[in-house]
Amino acid sequence: MAGVVALTGATGFIGGALCQPLAQAGWRIRALVRRAPDIALASRIEWVRGDLDDVAALRRLVANADAVIHCAGAVRGRSLEDFDRVNVHGSERLLHTARAELRCTRFLFMSSLAAREPTLSWYAASKHHAEEVLRQQSGALALTIFRPTAVYGPGDRELSPLFRFLRRGLLPVPGNQHARLTLLHVHDLVTAILRWLDSSPPAAGTFELHDGRADGYSWQTIAAIAARVQGRPVRLLNLPRTGLTLAAAVNLRLARWLRYQPMLTPGKLRELRHPDWICDNSALAAALGWRPRIDFERAMREGLSG
Repeated sequence: MAGVVALTGATGFIGGALCQPLAQAGWRIRALVRRAPDIALASRIEWVRGDLDDVAALRRLVANADAVIHCAGAVRGRSLEDFDRVNVHGSERLLHTARAELRCTRFLFMSSLAAREPTLSWYAASKHHAEEVLRQQSGALALTIFRPTAVYGPGDRELSPLFRFLRRGLLPVPGNQHARLTLLHVHDLVTAILRWLDSSPPAAGTFELHDGRADGYSWQTIAAIAARVQGRPVRLLNLPRTGLTLAAAVNLRLARWLRYQPMLTPGKLRELRHPDWICDNSALAAALGWRPRIDFERAMREGLSG
């Protein structure tokens, strides 16, 4: 199957990584952007100026589209309302617009593994709420929700500092060294999206994604792998709990005063300190035949970490 894909978040990390593979697979891409890039990411991309608040732009985005891939989302904010405005209300508006386009048969919402723990942060709560709203209102439109764990790779800005520290022989640890976390390379996520587009009938449902390491990673395991790959020790640096908590609280207060969107907040710290981010790929593997190929060690060895 190939046709027209309506894409949000095309200038972001995941959406940006998706554009070229979509074009290479023969899809024509119509991408929603606030401002069109000076140089097109691919010759088959049509830029639609607007955002998730602009109903007219959303109508242009989904016109005659076969599928919608919704990657845009708020990852920073100084209140729950900041996250809900984009992640809940913007997603709902896009879904309603897609439902009105008779040619569109499938809708992919890029959520997050954090959505299963909505009490941790405003971000997690907004993704959880968005999932609920979309499920309730999807109607006959086949709705698929991807819940990737921490995604990294070329173009990533959120996890890239971690890899820079590892290359210097340090691994900052925000919580318990034995906490379990999972990772996913963006190339494997893109492959899953392409499989979803080709699935017939559409693989509807909610699916977790990670790199295939069933028991995940501890911070100690990450340090050991990096040390083995680099041939030198990696020292774990336990970040002071009280100091980090205070810094997050101060950052949030300053953000409200100076009107910027903070990343380090008390909620983000609760996400980072959560003891169990292990997830399960089996449902997606059964639905799409998808298998991840890039684990953390391979990414480090082949320079794929960004």
